[in-house]
Amino acid sequence: MTGWVRIVGLGPGAQDMVTAQVQDALAQASDVIGYIPYVARVAPRAGLTLHPSDNRVELDRARHALALAAQGRQVVVVSSGDPGVFAMASAVFEALEAGPESWLALDIEVQPGITAMLAAAARAGAPLGHDFCAINLSDNLKPWSLIEKRLRLAVEADFAMAFYNPRSRSRPEGFVRTLEILQQACNDERPVIFARAVSTPDEDIQVVPLPHATPEMADMRTVVIVGASNTRVIPRALGPIVYTPRSVLS
Repeated sequence: MTGWVRIVGLGPGAQDMVTAQVQDALAQASDVIGYIPYVARVAPRAGLTLHPSDNRVELDRARHALALAAQGRQVVVVSSGDPGVFAMASAVFEALEAGPESWLALDIEVQPGITAMLAAAARAGAPLGHDFCAINLSDNLKPWSLIEKRLRLAVEADFAMAFYNPRSRSRPEGFVRTLEILQQACNDERPVIFARAVSTPDEDIQVVPLPHATPEMADMRTVVIVGASNTRVIPRALGPIVYTPRSVLS
């Protein structure tokens, strides 16, 4: 059989948020490759080999997938959320570009998934209803100085902002600094959404004014969304609705 690679997103956590296209790819796969907790979301079956690996070996994982496909295997590379958003699609193409020329003939396809950012926004209302940006707060692959520059420019441009990987045990200071920058630069009470483990049994959504946001409200399972200056909150007994109007009037 002809080998192929499908780079897929498993969505934010709930099985019903995995697209039919991705489910079909998994049903056809001979091999599934990915970070340990993401591979664990794929049910074992006869004829399927699972290849879980650590989170810091993305390029090794990508090379492994391409090499298996070159041998004629049907390989699915899994990410959470969407594979093109801070995930494995870029790593696979980086490995492809640097790899042997024969890999260029492989059948490779990216299949989208529901991002944590979009799932979190939907739970809260429509905080990304106008212009927005997404920033990965991890400094594993880029310097903190660049993250800080992008934060300040995003505030200056008045984007709503979605933050991935806000606060880990090994680098809690980054999110402390992020909130300090936002509170100083914005100097208002725009809403901040802390959306943890969206669509799983551990889901927790908190909405607070920016001055009340604290580092302890986020961890690596949390997506943080900070509103623009015109983002609004509709209070209600069932929980607040946060939305950013579609138009900005000068």
